[in-house]
Amino acid sequence: MEQFKTSSDVLFVLLGAIMVLAMHAGFAFLEVGTVRRKNQVNALVKILVDFSVSTIAYFFVGYAVAYGVSFFQGADVLAARSGYDLVKFFFLLTFAAAIPAIISGGIAERARFYPQLAATALLVGLVYPFFEGLIWNSNFGFQAWLEATFGATFHDFAGSVVVHAVGGWIALAAVLLLGARHGRYNKSGAIAAHPPSSIPFLALGAWILTVGWFGFNVMSAQTVEGISGLVAVNSLMAMVGGTLAALVMGKNDPGFVHNGPLAGLVAVCAGSDLMHPIGALAVGVVAGVLFVQLFTLTQNRWKIDDVLGVWPLHGLCGAWGGIAAGIFGSTALGGMGGVSFMSQLVGTVAGVAFAFAGGLLVYGGIKTVTRLRLDAEEEYEGADLTIHKISATPDRDASW
Repeated sequence: MEQFKTSSDVLFVLLGAIMVLAMHAGFAFLEVGTVRRKNQVNALVKILVDFSVSTIAYFFVGYAVAYGVSFFQGADVLAARSGYDLVKFFFLLTFAAAIPAIISGGIAERARFYPQLAATALLVGLVYPFFEGLIWNSNFGFQAWLEATFGATFHDFAGSVVVHAVGGWIALAAVLLLGARHGRYNKSGAIAAHPPSSIPFLALGAWILTVGWFGFNVMSAQTVEGISGLVAVNSLMAMVGGTLAALVMGKNDPGFVHNGPLAGLVAVCAGSDLMHPIGALAVGVVAGVLFVQLFTLTQNRWKIDDVLGVWPLHGLCGAWGGIAAGIFGSTALGGMGGVSFMSQLVGTVAGVAFAFAGGLLVYGGIKTVTRLRLDAEEEYEGADLTIHKISATPDRDASW
């Protein structure tokens, strides 16, 4: 029976890893549908290659930074317990690789390819796993201090802060250092619109992410014994809350409608195992409103050229999710309890500050060594032809 339980856990976590791996196709198509046609190939290539670089960085460095585990042992040792430790690495890798996938949408259309791969290696190998280990492995006593001070540790069941807020705030640093796309804002204050190139691709990306998110959240239990239908239904309620709020606030704009469920799902990750479903619905509604309002402010008033709106979507909705777990996770609002609002607030602020500083350090350091972005002519031609020497849609068919 013990072997059966272990094998069941391996299968459970493996299925979760596969579902979150599939979410990277969602990241890719969300970006493909949002950027201009001359940058669609680049979006697809970036997500795949970033995932590959993330795997190498996390396998050899990052996982050891976060959990103190290395894989420099014989295969017979690694295969112990049906290889559970290996599939756990695979599952957590898919979370780590979400960091560059999130950033990719913010810096789209003007970032150079190889400097971004260097940033990916540093972020997934060092920056992200440091905070991941701080929260999920209780490294360096931060969680113990929160518990001693406020009565509970920082609770982030599936990564509203650890993954999404961290990715979103690193992305903001990268976007600010890169600057806006050429021609996006002019000196008179006018804004050049760059509408999505393909609403169907954008919608496809959003749907893939939405479906995969149920692996992201539910399988964060990491054992069959720990699985909870509460996590699944809370994810569902937050998803529809975000969708409907974005529909109303975005005045039926399809870009907002399809990002609405993602906003709700980002926000519910942290407390999805604690909240009442009605609380999760409220969290999703607030996230949907937050995304639409802050995306509009970011692009139009503050003139921060975050192409996919990854800072409001992941950075701000993720931070809201970390704080919301301390509100809607309380027994007073129908939650399971065991959380402290102050621990959630302090942990969230710590994650935001760490991520933004880490983003400035990594991208600022790379910027001092080499160019971060394409030059004006390369950007005009588009990343597809400049970097990959091919476009997504050839101008004409071959004549033979």
